[in-house]
Amino acid sequence: MSPKDAPIGVFDSGVGGLSVLREIRVQMPSESVLYFADQGHVPYGLRGLDEVQAFSEEITRFLLFLGAKLIVVACNTASAAALRHLRQTFPATSFVGMEPAVKPAAESTHTGVIGILATPATFQGTLYTSLVERFGSGVTILQDTCPGLVGQIEKDELDSPKTRSILEKALYPMLGQGIDTIVLGCTHYPFVIPLVKQIVGQDVRVIDPAPAVARQVARLLDKEGARSVVSLPGVPYFFTSGDVAQFTLRLPILLGETGEVRQIAWEGRKICF
Repeated sequence: MSPKDAPIGVFDSGVGGLSVLREIRVQMPSESVLYFADQGHVPYGLRGLDEVQAFSEEITRFLLFLGAKLIVVACNTASAAALRHLRQTFPATSFVGMEPAVKPAAESTHTGVIGILATPATFQGTLYTSLVERFGSGVTILQDTCPGLVGQIEKDELDSPKTRSILEKALYPMLGQGIDTIVLGCTHYPFVIPLVKQIVGQDVRVIDPAPAVARQVARLLDKEGARSVVSLPGVPYFFTSGDVAQFTLRLPILLGETGEVRQIAWEGRKICF
């Protein structure tokens, strides 16, 4: 198979990476995509970094076996835990990962106070520490892990009282300290942007990383001469280690399209297919 005809591989702990896939589909509609939702292990944010690294390596092997030409680690926790390891383990493969948008937030803030919503594992990772050291000087950075928010989004409760309560608990103290920018440091969180904006108001900027990630994917494909040249829309293929029926129901709501979803099983830290 020519690299131009090969699919892009995308994975996340669950439905969060669909926010990235959605933007890839907008910017590169002719690209076919393999999407792996590891819902059998969601949420990654509460797991140890070594465990997330092992899951990420095995999922990458699976996507490469299916012919992926590039891997998008559409999960902030997996990027923090495993991106460096994946690049070392698979040196012939290009990877695009997620990182909290500390730099654009720090550059655009007027009040000098920004808020970051992310999982505990993301905040504990060396990638986040490096971003804060490089770009966070001169600004006040407020953090919150939003306990339970990923689970709410996995259940498609995007505007429920419980989801609102989680976000209000995180955002109201930040608003009290003068934030004017919110960074979404988890790929699940863009699905609650409407609710976040209701809470913070129109004067607070909310940064969704997905468009920038899709642009980086496009740049790498162009650089490697691997961009699809067909005029027809690419095909998305979906895999989940969770409930196929539930994942299928959420696709048109979260992605705006649907497709065949295949069940994947884990035996320990190995994928069986």
